[in-house]
Amino acid sequence: MAILAQWDKIGEHFFETGVDRGMLYQFDKSTNSFKDGVVWNGLTSVNESPSGAEPNDQYADNIKYLSLRSAEEFGATIEAFTYPDEFGQNDGTAEPVPGVKIAQQTRKAFGFSYRTLIGNDVDGTDLGYKIHLVYQATANPSEKSRSTVNDSPEATTFSWEVTTMPVEVGTVNGVTYKKTAHIEIDSTKFVTEEQKATLAAFEEIIYGKAADATQGTEAVPARLPLPAEVFALLSTVVVTPSVVLSSHEATVAVEGDVTLTATTVPADAEVTWSSDDETDAVVDGGVVSGVAVGTANIKAQITVNGVNYADTCHVTVTAE
Repeated sequence: MAILAQWDKIGEHFFETGVDRGMLYQFDKSTNSFKDGVVWNGLTSVNESPSGAEPNDQYADNIKYLSLRSAEEFGATIEAFTYPDEFGQNDGTAEPVPGVKIAQQTRKAFGFSYRTLIGNDVDGTDLGYKIHLVYQATANPSEKSRSTVNDSPEATTFSWEVTTMPVEVGTVNGVTYKKTAHIEIDSTKFVTEEQKATLAAFEEIIYGKAADATQGTEAVPARLPLPAEVFALLSTVVVTPSVVLSSHEATVAVEGDVTLTATTVPADAEVTWSSDDETDAVVDGGVVSGVAVGTANIKAQITVNGVNYADTCHVTVTAE
């Protein structure tokens, strides 16, 4: 008996690593938007720490009657060697005169974005990346440790505990979602040239667009779109790659043929066909030929951005 599931196949050793492309955005009450994005250099880590969603069991009739869950919250710890000057207003400092700062001031809400890398055993960290968008964040007071220079000097690492308030998501493709403070965008899901161009255009929004003298366009400052705009920009083009066979059960006689067709997304994906038991049935371009009485699983597989997607058909081979 052959097992269909396969573990640790080449190209499927996936992992995430790294953090880069940090951006800070200020919240503008007058326009209810996050704008004036600036680069946050020196990020060393962003530790996400969601909380809540704790079960609260309720009992009745001497049994566990139901379980209610508390609201879920998104928090994080940002660590970096440095921070933008603009972050001072978010960290409770003010600068009454140039070069002189005071602490214990009002902490203003901000938006934040950063990127993590997606890799596998074939492409390494060139496989793709995730863009993380964080909304309505506030930085809590945190300890800053200073120490003398010695024979093993280390750069000071700053750290901030961040809490958030979720913002509206609304209805996307007919489904109404709860509020959220965190969105992830996975570049490996943007598979066609049109989708990749759409993602590139979105990145020009969150990172800013440079001036182009040849086109006569001016620079556009970075801003952080709210969830409704994010989904309006991206949801109509992001599709999940797939392959679906015309049949999942088929019968063929020894020395006979039966043809399977594969519908793929994207439509131009190359399909690889295989049989898990070529002593009973073989396949060539979707044409399944019976070899001997028995059964075989015929698989059609596509690979998109290093990820394999497959569908199978169980074929029974009869004597006639």
